[in-house]
Amino acid sequence: MRRLTQSIIRHPLATLLTFLALVGLSAIGGLQVFPALQSSGYNDPHSESTRAFNILKEDFGDHPAELAIILDFHRSVDDPSSESATEAIVSKIEALDGIDHVDTYYSMGRLDSLKSTDGEAAYVFVTYVDTAPASRSTETKLIETTLGSQIDGVDVYYTGVAAMAVALNESISQDLALAESIAIPLSLILLVFVFGSVVAAGLPLIVGGLGILGSFFFIWLATLSTDVSVFALNLLTGMGLGLGIDYSLLIVNRFREERALGKPVNDAVAATMATAGRTVLFSGLTVAVVTASMIVFPQYFLRSFAYAGIAVVGMAVAGALIALPAVLTLLGDRVNSLRLIRVTKPKTDNGAWARVSRFVMKNAVLVLVVTLAALGGLIALGSSAKFGLVDERILPASAPIAVASEIQRDRFDGQEAKPVSIIVEGARDADLATYVEKLSKVDHIVRVQSALGITVDGTTDPRPASMFASYDIGDSQRIIAIHDVEARSSDGVTLTENVRALNPPFTVLVGGIAADYADSLSGIAEKLPWVIAWIAISTFILLFLFTGSVILPIKAVLLNLISLLATLGLLTWVFLDGNGRELLGGFTITGSIDASMFILIAVVTFGLSMDYELFLLSRIKEQHELGMNTTDSVAIGLQRSGRIITAAALVLAANFLPFVTSGVSTVKMLGLGIAFAILLDATVVRALLVPALMKLFGDANWWAPRWMKKIADKAGLAH
Repeated sequence: MRRLTQSIIRHPLATLLTFLALVGLSAIGGLQVFPALQSSGYNDPHSESTRAFNILKEDFGDHPAELAIILDFHRSVDDPSSESATEAIVSKIEALDGIDHVDTYYSMGRLDSLKSTDGEAAYVFVTYVDTAPASRSTETKLIETTLGSQIDGVDVYYTGVAAMAVALNESISQDLALAESIAIPLSLILLVFVFGSVVAAGLPLIVGGLGILGSFFFIWLATLSTDVSVFALNLLTGMGLGLGIDYSLLIVNRFREERALGKPVNDAVAATMATAGRTVLFSGLTVAVVTASMIVFPQYFLRSFAYAGIAVVGMAVAGALIALPAVLTLLGDRVNSLRLIRVTKPKTDNGAWARVSRFVMKNAVLVLVVTLAALGGLIALGSSAKFGLVDERILPASAPIAVASEIQRDRFDGQEAKPVSIIVEGARDADLATYVEKLSKVDHIVRVQSALGITVDGTTDPRPASMFASYDIGDSQRIIAIHDVEARSSDGVTLTENVRALNPPFTVLVGGIAADYADSLSGIAEKLPWVIAWIAISTFILLFLFTGSVILPIKAVLLNLISLLATLGLLTWVFLDGNGRELLGGFTITGSIDASMFILIAVVTFGLSMDYELFLLSRIKEQHELGMNTTDSVAIGLQRSGRIITAAALVLAANFLPFVTSGVSTVKMLGLGIAFAILLDATVVRALLVPALMKLFGDANWWAPRWMKKIADKAGLAH
């Protein structure tokens, strides 16, 4: 760190220009990332449902229709004019590029489940030649543009995976632009109040902006070899700006302190980087290691956040440790230029934060009991939390695809676009017939399609062999079971379990949307203990190396856990119970909290909370190493860091809170969850719980076994 800083101080202009040039060059590739991002990624690629999907695609040359269209004729679907209207619509679709085939209620045998219960609406299924996300989205938008929402008196509704992808990508892009248009000006205003000058306030925004721009390049590189979710952009922009601001706040504030002590500019920069810079380095390592834990999950939706987190943290740290000291060396006291507000600081270390901490430590037991009781009430709200995964209902109820999905639920018996897809291998005809009969009697199965024909409630209606010829290939057969439950729900999980419980005397792979949903939840649950262990062990090691203490890392992990449980309580109260829904612009209550999004919130806030833990501990540790007792070192440490921690938390919350303006409920949850957790951690936890516990533990705060002390001393990182 010292060598890097000295090199920057000797060549500040060259360092700054080189950094800017590298970011500029990376932007050329990075800005290509947007069309390469995907909207799915919730499935477990190693699951039974994925294996079934792959066999259907590779061996049977089949894959589910990407787009399901509902045609509402407002008259009987069996009226000749309805069939003629459908043929005209199908002709328009088939005339477009990239269409493999189109199936309709009429071409599939006029099955009752393919028309609405009132007999006035019917399905059209569109399958594409190229199912790559970019091609699929292009073709879907082209169909939507060609047909519109009504054609020749027929109302047209779009649903299915392709329509969902288009709707979600467009909503995310628009919401991101709106959120940033709110976050950036709000952050600048807050920073001006913190620093008082426009130049000092502008530096954190510049560092954060450069970090985001540079991060795009690394995400683009990731898309060349793996799938990356479009949701990664929300994390990248929120964390990029937030961390850039956090780290810049810490460094610029320390630089001004060192200059106020009369140190020359170069010496002030060197002292700043030896203290605040070291804290930033450890903070970045901690946040990166914590977010990297999501690589363990099989779903690329969650892994995408690991890529985004590592990239944006790396760029934020690089900007703070390379670009920022170069700028400070060049500016010197001109960092205070364009002063708009005179910021007054206490001339002694007995300011408001010190007085608060001394009061807390004087009444440590009482403060601890009252604070934990209050947080316990919030945590109790989370006891009723139910977890699931997303569907179309995360979009506004007025969104066309949400309207289409509601029509699908209300007016159609079977989930035609979301069947149970089963692969059977090595079955004799008699055994297959028995299995199909039992399958058709499973609760909520509407009908079963197999090589035998159509089976409803145990009774098989044989059909011409040509109609189901593709269901039987050599030793393998496929079975399609149409059901009437919401696939991505607890009912879908139960349905999957019941189908798998049939356990016939031959090999069966159960797939489809419901099975995919069940397997995805199972995959998350299976990997979650490893993620928790990764986070707990890695943060313990890093905090131990930073402090030389065993007690402080354990307390930090436990306090962060309390913050996360309190956040879960708030999210349950809002998104499960619907409280304050109007204040957030409205959303559909789905009956569950998205498990993937909550994991993201938990991992990100855990990492960011360690920012403030390190900001505070670094100052307390400085005083402790000067020989002060616990009370004085905590009071002075909080006095010197409390203002910056609060400012950093407010600015970071201001970057995530605008996400509640999104039309996507999971993005609302991300913004509210992270903003709340950060503010709770920076105020209640750091101002009340940390001083109280530090007082109660006293000198034991710094305890570690002698052999561990030797490791910290040998590493030289705890000094």
